Amino acid sequence: TFGLYIATTVIAVSIGLLLVNAIQPGGFISEDTRGDMLASFGESVDHQIDLAKSQVEDVSPLQPIIDIVPENIIESASSNTNMLQVIFISVLLGVALISLPIGEVIGLKKVFDASNAVMLKIVDIIMLSAPYGVFAIMAAIIVEVPSFELFKALGAYGLTVVIGLLLLIYGVYALMVMLLGKMKPSKFYKAISPAQLLAFSTSSSAATLPVTMECVEKGLGVRKDVLSFVLPIGATVNMDGTCLYQGVAAIFIAQVLNYDLTLAQQLSVILTATLASIGSAAVPGAGILMLVIVLESIGVPPAGIALIFAIDRPLDMLRTTTNITGDAVVALIMNRSMKE
Repeated sequence: TFGLYIATTVIAVSIGLLLVNAIQPGGFISEDTRGDMLASFGESVDHQIDLAKSQVEDVSPLQPIIDIVPENIIESASSNTNMLQVIFISVLLGVALISLPIGEVIGLKKVFDASNAVMLKIVDIIMLSAPYGVFAIMAAIIVEVPSFELFKALGAYGLTVVIGLLLLIYGVYALMVMLLGKMKPSKFYKAISPAQLLAFSTSSSAATLPVTMECVEKGLGVRKDVLSFVLPIGATVNMDGTCLYQGVAAIFIAQVLNYDLTLAQQLSVILTATLASIGSAAVPGAGILMLVIVLESIGVPPAGIALIFAIDRPLDMLRTTTNITGDAVVALIMNRSMKE
């Protein structure tokens, strides 16, 4: 499972780097527009930089492993930022349940089953209003942008990210579904479309997880024990869309700021983006925090994030959709391998 997740992440970042070097979107930004962007979004970027630095300061290499064990079970379960802790609690609870006679735990199992059914029904009700919510989000984004010129100037950058995400979803993932999952891509995409819509509207892999699990189980026929392990882990460690975006964004910012990156620096983006994605929060805006780490690793000022802030929200929605699609692909492949 982890091997597949890391492989797809490396492929995603590589696609992003190839596209951004081929299209060179940084050449479409004028000096005046660059100044406007830095002035308009500088304060927001400073906050993100401070937040990212506070998360990585004085952190040992083994800290992510230590953080898997929660200090407070209730706090971990109520926060979308501690998905690995939730998985740890769930595995521990599951081991305890199967170690006891079925007669002693049947009541608790029924409570869990009923709670799961209720939560899925609540999500189904919310899904009915999802299209209207997406419309409202997009309208708010357009209204809040300081100038339409900023959108036009960022068109090449946004198009580069979108092309990369489409290649990943309908190219790489389609091949994996056919060759490794032994399923027609059309059936796969139809089955997970409700989860993709919710991911697009919420920009959160964690919030989409119940719907993703339902789609993968009922639409793709993946065993419950497989998806219950693969998908929650994927929501935390597998962020293909986010890593592709980081590769494009890092090189784009370097191009605009006239930083000439060496091949070694660009290759380091692949490693840094992959490592940064493991354990990061599956919530809206997490990609920006990860991007600060990537930029600092190649010597590009994190303040350059202001250059892409104007269209980050719609791209966040698209890359989250890609993230959960990748999770579903890996779940399908793992289910197939278990059968064989």
